[in-house]
Amino acid sequence: MTEELSELHEHAEHAREHPDLAPVTLTMAVLAVLVATVSLLGHRTHTEEIILKNEEVLLQNKVTDQWAYYQAKNIRRHNDELFADLATVVATKDVEGAAKLREKYRAEADRYKDEQKELDAKARELENEGKLTRHEGDLTRRKADRFDLGEVFLEIALVITSITLLSGRRIFWHLGLLMAVAGIVVASSGWVVH
Repeated sequence: MTEELSELHEHAEHAREHPDLAPVTLTMAVLAVLVATVSLLGHRTHTEEIILKNEEVLLQNKVTDQWAYYQAKNIRRHNDELFADLATVVATKDVEGAAKLREKYRAEADRYKDEQKELDAKARELENEGKLTRHEGDLTRRKADRFDLGEVFLEIALVITSITLLSGRRIFWHLGLLMAVAGIVVASSGWVVH
């Protein structure tokens, strides 16, 4: 940034010697401000994108944990159903005790089945949150790309415009203005990206 400021100072000194080049140096100063502004917008948007990616990873971990918990309950339910079924076919002298044992395992299996419904709902809710976060992250990335491309156009405009000071030919100033307009349009489109 200090190099850019010293370059602008040199160009201002040059313009003082050639007053007809004053609009060119003023254009360069405005372009430098626009480059800095669009660059800052791009950096902030990239930071937001990183935060959203981290949130997406955390949500995905929660979803994975939730489905693993669901699967653990499913295994327990199947085991309890198996024990309850076995209690009906195994011959025993204590019929009443076997019936109590069978009911205990049936009740446990039913409880796990109910808990699984809640776990399923929670996992699907987290998956939907993850989809929203992923969509928001994609949108933010597209915005950041627009700001970055706008910055490139504005930097090119600044360089082309500065050639006017070296060559004295106004065509470079006009080309620089054209590139600046393209940069402003592209950077501005970052706010309307869907």
